[in-house]
Amino acid sequence: MDDITAISQLKYRYLRTLDTKQWDEFADCFIPETTGDYNGLIFDNRDALVSYMKENLGEGMLTMHQVHHPEIAVEGDTATARWYLQDKVIVPAFQFMLEGAAFYSDRYVRTPEGWRVAHTGYRRTFEVTYNLADLPGTKVKGPGEHTHV
Repeated sequence: MDDITAISQLKYRYLRTLDTKQWDEFADCFIPETTGDYNGLIFDNRDALVSYMKENLGEGMLTMHQVHHPEIAVEGDTATARWYLQDKVIVPAFQFMLEGAAFYSDRYVRTPEGWRVAHTGYRRTFEVTYNLADLPGTKVKGPGEHTHV
């Protein structure tokens, strides 16, 4: 597999495991020394970043993170990428929804196990929040919930 495809798959795995709350697989996307900067929310290592996500995007929070328009540059065993993010966070217990967009700026390193994230973070271009009670007819279903006919 070529490097750009491998890096793209790594980013997609990062997003999938974040949204499905598969924390061990999410942690495996990073090197231990990974840093993060999510619009000023700073992390100095993988453990701090993963722990924060696990505590703050855990059960009861529905998330959707999608990236597109990658700009990836590979130089030997390092790479950089910019991704356009569209995300949504729904917290049914608080009748809250957030939608937004941002640009990720990532750095990657090649390890014996394959490409891993060395730094990740984004800068928001916009963020919109909603009170779901203000959206008549809104129904939210999480994983495992089905519509019965």
